[in-house]
Amino acid sequence: MIETRLLRYFLAVAREQNITKAARSLFITQSTLSKQMMDLEKQLGKQLFVRGKRSITLTEDGIFLRNRAREILNLMESTEAALQAKAGTLSGDVFLGCGETAAMDVIAGIIEEFHWQYPDVKLHTYSGDADAVIERIDKGLCDMGLLLGPIRREQYDYLNIHEKDVYGLLMPKNCPLASQEAVNIDQLKSLPIILADQTFYGHQDLDWFGSDYSIFNVVATYNLIYNATFLVEHGVGYALCLDRLVNTMGRNLTFRPIVPELSLDLYIVTKKHQTFSPAAKVFYQRILAAVR
Repeated sequence: MIETRLLRYFLAVAREQNITKAARSLFITQSTLSKQMMDLEKQLGKQLFVRGKRSITLTEDGIFLRNRAREILNLMESTEAALQAKAGTLSGDVFLGCGETAAMDVIAGIIEEFHWQYPDVKLHTYSGDADAVIERIDKGLCDMGLLLGPIRREQYDYLNIHEKDVYGLLMPKNCPLASQEAVNIDQLKSLPIILADQTFYGHQDLDWFGSDYSIFNVVATYNLIYNATFLVEHGVGYALCLDRLVNTMGRNLTFRPIVPELSLDLYIVTKKHQTFSPAAKVFYQRILAAVR
């Protein structure tokens, strides 16, 4: 088993890309750190570094270990903080994973009140698509996630927050379609479409089409909408996305809803039988009270 001390040493080398600088930041000698890293490679049976004359880079195995080491140490630190919370004073950390949604405004209002009552609790948000958030929940790196329906899995609990997101089409402001107040669903079939990854790969079925997206002319995909907005501006395609996520002011962009309406409910997702830290438990109860 790898000692946590070695993981911290390894991350210092990965960060500094130089044994001397890493040793200085750790307050140990260069020779000690160099030997520890060679011992770590021997223990794992993998080469973690490519050692150059002036800098050190990570191998593919090294990159894998760096990502896992960060997750392991973050989880250990949050667990320790939860167990050491002062009696009578709620403190610690709450980790919330968030998909892209304007409903985050509702959660932010709950966070505002929660922070006013419990100023010693730190709330950390992680933004990503549904797959990334679920992975962090599985690994214990997020206490809960704010995600769109409708896909459900047996190993999770879903709390409906009674908010919905509405789909539409993001398009250049100067295109002929922008003269319409809404886009008919049948028009989508003749357009070059930029689709969300989780929809394209069938991880989030839309009620209109099930999982058959072959009727679309998909020219590109995205996991977060921001970069896709530039593709739209340059005429690559029309992005199927959620309303209120893109600020179109001052850009060659406009959003049009689709008819008939396609909307998805939003849920707070947690692992079944999850054991929360004291801070996360109180925060979840606050959400529960707010949405019921």
